[in-house]
Amino acid sequence: MFRIKKQINTLYITSVLGNLSITGAWVAILASRGFSLVQIGFAETIFHITSLIFEIPSGVLADVYGRKKMLIVSNLCGVIADIVMAFSRGFAMVCMSIAGHALAYNFASGSADALAYDSLKTVGEEKRYERYFSNQSIIYRVATGISTMCAGIALLLGYRISYLISAATCFVTLLITFTLVEVDATGKRFKDQKNEVDNPMVLKTVMKKMGGYFGESIRFLIDNRKATKLMFANSFVGAIDILLLFFLQSKLNTAGISNRLLGLALFVMQIGGVIGAKLILKAKNVKYAKIFVVCTFGVLSGVLMEHTASVIFMVLGGFIAAMADDALQIRTDAKLQDMFPSQQRATLISISSFTFSVIMIVLSPLAGYFFTIW
Repeated sequence: MFRIKKQINTLYITSVLGNLSITGAWVAILASRGFSLVQIGFAETIFHITSLIFEIPSGVLADVYGRKKMLIVSNLCGVIADIVMAFSRGFAMVCMSIAGHALAYNFASGSADALAYDSLKTVGEEKRYERYFSNQSIIYRVATGISTMCAGIALLLGYRISYLISAATCFVTLLITFTLVEVDATGKRFKDQKNEVDNPMVLKTVMKKMGGYFGESIRFLIDNRKATKLMFANSFVGAIDILLLFFLQSKLNTAGISNRLLGLALFVMQIGGVIGAKLILKAKNVKYAKIFVVCTFGVLSGVLMEHTASVIFMVLGGFIAAMADDALQIRTDAKLQDMFPSQQRATLISISSFTFSVIMIVLSPLAGYFFTIW
């Protein structure tokens, strides 16, 4: 018998282990090893390029071969990437590790959410997905905040021990992932016999099948313009919030906050997302258009408050922006999941993530210029 509670709780556990990282401050770790800001910036570029290339194919693979399998691949990539970084001696190995972490992110992106929605669909409880996504958002915000506050531990232990600890954590996550139950694209459990795509296939056949899934996803987005607009609008608002919180790390120092209090301030802003994730569950009967307007206004208010000279107002602005962004993200994601066909669910989630990455690439330099002159 399919135990939905165990399935969802397992996804929560893997999310906690995946987001609570001692090596979250990888920029500071690389800087402490003597790498220049130019090299660190290049490594960041490697991450985004890898992510853009593999984001959509990873989603297609999840739909074709199974979401659980891609989560297993994600954890394997994470373990290997951490080990490579732990024993890296030159910049080339650092870039290999960064690319591995990007792959780990890609193969997890879309797979977990698609598996969760279709698992709930199996027992006729799709409406619980918004609460599930809200809880996942809270896990991400809290874990990220704690990781930021504990960044000094990695510097104290050294990069090698820190990344070996991270690899061990990722390996434990891998073992837990094996306990998940795969469900097929129609929201039913996979049968014990092997699916046809599990049999050995020549590369041409595999590519043809993947192309078919991708083509169906694109046709869905062309035919369903409402879903496409939701993707772009939500990604745009989310990008503004992410960039705001990113630049606040620098501007808070300029405004006079001490390094000791910076981590606490960043954690407080992450808590804004936690509150937003809870509040949106209380607004089930509020129309989406109103939610979008209020949340967009909240994010833009955060941007305006970021340009005050007051540390308190800047932190409050980041808090409000995170709260509004998470509330909008949760409602939008639940709305999109109801629209997506199960057969292309992971692919479409990956396309949504790809859209966000493209918008981030376009907005990042513009935001840097904007925040510098204003």
